[in-house]
Amino acid sequence: MAAPSDNKQPSATAPGVALPPPSLESYLDAVAAARAGLPGQSVPWVRRLREEAATRFAELGFPTTRHEDWKYTNVSAIERHPYAPAPAGASAGVGAAQLETLLFTGIAAHRLVFVNGRYAPSLSGIGALPTGVTVGGLAEMLATQPDKLEPHLGKYVPANAQGFAVLNTALLVDGAYIHLARGTAVEQPIYLVFVATHADALMASPRNLVVAEESSQATIIEQYVALDEGRYFTNAITEAVLARNSHVEHYRFQQESPKAHHISGWHVHQGRDSGFTSHTVDMGGLLARNDLNSRLDAEGAECEFNGLYVVDGHRHVDNHTCVDHAKPHGTSREFYKGVLDGQARAVFNGRVVVHPDAQHTDAQQMNNNLLLSKTAEVDTKPQLEIYADDVKCSHGATVGSLDEDALFYLRTRAIDEAAARDLLTYAFANDVLSRMKLPAIRLQLEQRLTTRLLHGRTLRELELI
Repeated sequence: MAAPSDNKQPSATAPGVALPPPSLESYLDAVAAARAGLPGQSVPWVRRLREEAATRFAELGFPTTRHEDWKYTNVSAIERHPYAPAPAGASAGVGAAQLETLLFTGIAAHRLVFVNGRYAPSLSGIGALPTGVTVGGLAEMLATQPDKLEPHLGKYVPANAQGFAVLNTALLVDGAYIHLARGTAVEQPIYLVFVATHADALMASPRNLVVAEESSQATIIEQYVALDEGRYFTNAITEAVLARNSHVEHYRFQQESPKAHHISGWHVHQGRDSGFTSHTVDMGGLLARNDLNSRLDAEGAECEFNGLYVVDGHRHVDNHTCVDHAKPHGTSREFYKGVLDGQARAVFNGRVVVHPDAQHTDAQQMNNNLLLSKTAEVDTKPQLEIYADDVKCSHGATVGSLDEDALFYLRTRAIDEAAARDLLTYAFANDVLSRMKLPAIRLQLEQRLTTRLLHGRTLRELELI
């Protein structure tokens, strides 16, 4: 993976700093080797952004279980097995027909497809957009109109971001760019598809930027899929800024390869009376970690986070959320559910911070988990940090197995035990999907959930509808 010794570029390690371990050095070499060919590298602020991120990555490295926020999520496998950045032209050989079988159907949308993190125009179909709305690839914007990105790109990822986020910035290359001008509304969803090909050992680093100006509105669907069961690494970051009275509804569905590692972060900055809603569903990957952060930085801002994770085997999924109430009259809602079987493991850490100036905050958070086996495990930590005295905040978490009384009731209706367990599990998980406003998405996710949890049987077959 490292550049040849006769053409090796300098490491990002600062002078006088101890050399990082060989496994981390491979990533640093990859960053240095890729730097010259990245779009917008001739632009001073873009080059500086990448260089500072590379230096920071050399200092931080990857998080370990010694870090509190990563205490239960071991990512050493990513460090031990260095993944190479996906090269340009990685979309070659990906056909529209094989892609269609993985996507949501019957949805009229402005679709952008990214193969191994790079925009693939031939597989996309953006169509006609309202005046004032720009949707396209970030690489093209970096190369042709970097001045439009400068006010926002790299501004909303926290200053104390972990190593994965700064690695993404150091390799900043492509992703989705969405700009909603003042007063514009996009009626059809903007559908972002991130597909991994059969090439093993590749690292995709999608970087998305969403800018919603005052009184704008859009729905964004974000889907991660794989063409086969290869081993690869997705490291995705999205920054979103919502101006006054703007509203964005976000749907994110992750069904990566069962051998894949998936790390993602959404970092949202909200203005006065803005609204952000996120629906997250994780049903794939070997290891998945999602960071979802929103700063409510003006009065009247609202956010809602809904999440569902269904994992089995040796899969691991980690959801870390942070709602930062910085100003008064903010409202936040979080509702996450998990279903775990086999030797699967899940982590939920939901943090709500209410600053001294954020009086009249209304924040609610709940995480419920259903364990279907004795070897499944979940670590849940709902967390409130309140520094204001006139607020209404609550949080809670549950971890348990199926209710024996409910099982007995279904058995009295001539439903065998296996079917009864499947039905109760489905009902538990489907509660999250019922909160989705897009019928086509909700119904197709329900079908996938039926296949996963009812083992191919339908509710009608159980004579309950």
